[in-house]
Amino acid sequence: AAPAPRPAPAAPAPRPATPPSAPPPPAAARKAEGLTLLRPVEMPEEPLPPPAPVDASAFDIGLEAVEEAPQLELESVPDAFDAADGMDPREEMELILRVAADMEVSDLHLHAGHRVVTRIHGALAEQPTKEFSADKVERLVLAILTEAQQQQLQKAGELDFAYTIPSGARFRANTYRHQRGLDAVFRYVPAQPPTLEHLGLPASLAGMLRWHNGLMLFTGPAGCGKTSTMAAMVALLNKDRTDNIITIEDPIEFVHPPGRSSFIQREVGGHTRSFARALRGSLREDPDVIVVGELRDLETISLALSAAETGHLVLATLHTNNAVRTINRVINAYPPEQQDQARAMLSESLRGVISQRLLPRADGEGRALALEILVVNKAAANLIRENKTLQLRTLIQTASGEGMVLLDNALLQLVKAGTITREEALRHAEETRRFESA
Repeated sequence: AAPAPRPAPAAPAPRPATPPSAPPPPAAARKAEGLTLLRPVEMPEEPLPPPAPVDASAFDIGLEAVEEAPQLELESVPDAFDAADGMDPREEMELILRVAADMEVSDLHLHAGHRVVTRIHGALAEQPTKEFSADKVERLVLAILTEAQQQQLQKAGELDFAYTIPSGARFRANTYRHQRGLDAVFRYVPAQPPTLEHLGLPASLAGMLRWHNGLMLFTGPAGCGKTSTMAAMVALLNKDRTDNIITIEDPIEFVHPPGRSSFIQREVGGHTRSFARALRGSLREDPDVIVVGELRDLETISLALSAAETGHLVLATLHTNNAVRTINRVINAYPPEQQDQARAMLSESLRGVISQRLLPRADGEGRALALEILVVNKAAANLIRENKTLQLRTLIQTASGEGMVLLDNALLQLVKAGTITREEALRHAEETRRFESA
């Protein structure tokens, strides 16, 4: 008998069509046509390494504990850099950092094949120490890094991080590889957030915190103290208001103790991949105040501006020299076809720009602060909207009654008071002819 026919194989079930990926959420809705954010190409991401365990007690050291930490005599401080030689690398690195804190340096440089270099009151000075070999610098720096940080340094060749020594002194640091080996620069961060009075800032700045929405920008060159000024303003919010405050920093600098506000501090690299990613996520975390360590790119600027428009108070820093350049930098970050819309958004959301300089005093005793302050009133908003930002200088000069200060005027007052030299003022002035008779 013929074999029974084999049944035909069943047709494979049709595969369901892959649904199109959902588009990223649009910018905040506006009555007028809103800005379309530039969306970067999505790249596959590697999982973030687990954050290193943090000893919470390190952040609970009060001013009393810091003041009681053993201090070194300043006359013997340079020798102390060498006195650590031969210790356990971690203890040695912590002693070097404590010496730097005792010297009240702003920055400590460890360079492979060089002596220790410090920056005090803006001036670099090479300390009379032994040269630190490349092996020694690498051994010291790696001793205070977590395993995850060491892997990141090995992969990227550079690393931003923060470190707190047992005495309570905290440092923001950057370490990087170059042709001679590994270098590191440590910037001293006080254990407690500063106050406006301590920084020599006018008490009138506190009035700018009356807003519950909008954008406040703190600007100036690197090392001018803009992060400290922003931290002092945030500390006032923490003291006076019951808000949910979220900071996004790279790395975390001032550690804010709990106050009346709920305080969340996130670090780029350890807790999130980028400012933009964390800023986008923060909008779903019920914030009242968002603090952005730096507006680095268009996406971050766009998200910060949208957050300011939709009812949040946003504080951020920019590396710009004055109020006019700050506004132009924000607008010029957008493509030309979007700049009119960016101008309209900024004119409605910007609350103020605080631009500052730290200048060597004429007597050599430290540095003096020079400020430019723009408070955005209706006249300033109109100038921004109509692309007449160059006229803002005139507005700032004539609106001193509203708390505005022009940088040139601040410099001129410092020269007349003998606080800084005329030559130093001319290095930072916009209109040098005003200083001819100073």
